[in-house]
Amino acid sequence: MEQLSVNHLLGIKDLNDADIQLIFSTADQFKEVLNRPIKKVPSLRDITIANLFFENSTRTKLSFELAEKRLSADVINFSAAQSSVKKGETLLDTVNNILAMKVDIIVMRHPNPGSALFLSQNVNACIVNAGDGTHEHPTQALLDAYSIKEKLGDLRGRKIAIVGDILHSRVALSNIYALKKLGAEVKLCGPKSLIPKHIESLGVSLSTDLIKTLKWCDAVNMLRVQNERMDLNYFPSNREYAQLYGLNAKKLESLKKDIIILHPGPINRGVEITSDVADSKNAIILDQVENGVAIRMAVIYLLAAKLNISSK
Repeated sequence: MEQLSVNHLLGIKDLNDADIQLIFSTADQFKEVLNRPIKKVPSLRDITIANLFFENSTRTKLSFELAEKRLSADVINFSAAQSSVKKGETLLDTVNNILAMKVDIIVMRHPNPGSALFLSQNVNACIVNAGDGTHEHPTQALLDAYSIKEKLGDLRGRKIAIVGDILHSRVALSNIYALKKLGAEVKLCGPKSLIPKHIESLGVSLSTDLIKTLKWCDAVNMLRVQNERMDLNYFPSNREYAQLYGLNAKKLESLKKDIIILHPGPINRGVEITSDVADSKNAIILDQVENGVAIRMAVIYLLAAKLNISSK
């Protein structure tokens, strides 16, 4: 069996092209399983997985949990809001207590960039990064690229735009890494205040003009404005943001061509995208959700294959 080159999924930056293709081909197989009447395989019956979420999450948490259960793993869920973290317990103490229960894989979302890497260096378990602050969100980028590939075929030479709050977005960074590794051209679009300095060093182009960007691209990923991460006002108002960088039916029709529309969710309807666009035939937002389970099944299955179960 082909294997991943990594023992953890900390970020797209660590994956090579063969890793991404292996995850995609494995996801193809699991997608077929998910469309059967019985949507479960016994692949990970001997594996215990802990989902540690130190930040709020709905879709990612549910998607991972469903992926794990579809693989027949034993699953425990941890939410920081109801935990001893509130009493001052450190991340390492929390994790080591969970590992004492003989857990093999930890899926973690944490507000601090680098937390997944820190954990991988300090505990004896496989770590899957489900989002570390504004750093990376690798499984989201994999499911986004997989969803675009499903519609467009090979991504080599394809033009993909990422629009919106690039500055606070771990989705944007992981997407840039994934799309570039797959040979796509990437353009970032948004207000200058929401585009990080020096991001062009990652091999992307920049624009502040939404219409020009949409006319250029084959697919566009409309990012959410992350108000919860903002300690300053980066633009005057949501209304003005929507006028300049929100995608509505009128703007879409003016392109005189079809483009694929993605959104990592949750959607601020009427801000970065209007309901008529989010629910249109161009949007593959629900495909992303469906593909998310298959991609996460693939990631967990491939990482579990690298664990030495007999050493338990």
